[in-house]
Amino acid sequence: MDYLCAVPISDCEVRDPRVRRTRQLLQDALRNLMNEKRFDEILVQDITDAATVNRATFYDHYSDKYALLDAMIAGGFHRILNERKVAYDGTCASAAQAIIRAACDYVSESPLGNAVSRERSAFEPLLESAITNAIRRVLLAGLKGKDLRAGVSGELIASTASWAIFGAVKEWNRTPERPPAAEVVPLILQMVAPILSAGAPGEFSAAEPAARSAAGG
Repeated sequence: MDYLCAVPISDCEVRDPRVRRTRQLLQDALRNLMNEKRFDEILVQDITDAATVNRATFYDHYSDKYALLDAMIAGGFHRILNERKVAYDGTCASAAQAIIRAACDYVSESPLGNAVSRERSAFEPLLESAITNAIRRVLLAGLKGKDLRAGVSGELIASTASWAIFGAVKEWNRTPERPPAAEVVPLILQMVAPILSAGAPGEFSAAEPAARSAAGG
């Protein structure tokens, strides 16, 4: 599906291939370790051993394993958006709908995203925060530089909308016999649209992409 106002986004903000390779090694190491043990049992030393890098190198890139987890989850979410050539420009409802659909797909299909709905443990809030932060970053990037109403910041809009999106997606994913994502995404957009338009009323409308979805577009 092609989305209006969708533009390509970089698969990684870091340009240096050596830095990207090292970070990928660390993220892959953590992902593999999480298949073997609980997150709270994993040490930084375990990660560096698995990635075949030293501890100093780890701390050159991440402050701790929580920052690494956040980056790993954000990377997976951003890859979905990159493959679909989607970025939010701050006003386009079609791109916002694409972001919500990406969140549905990530939470329902990704092993890490789906763990939010399968498990209730101390690890669950970490996953929730990381996924929400990934959505927030995408929204905030589109809101930067926009003229917003006095007293309303891009950070406030992005934070509120990202938690609303994730909360709705999480509830949908936990619902027995849940409807297809294509059906629930326009409904979530209608609920989130007032938040996204809070800083600049009149610029954002959920009606057009919802109509396109209902028509099978």
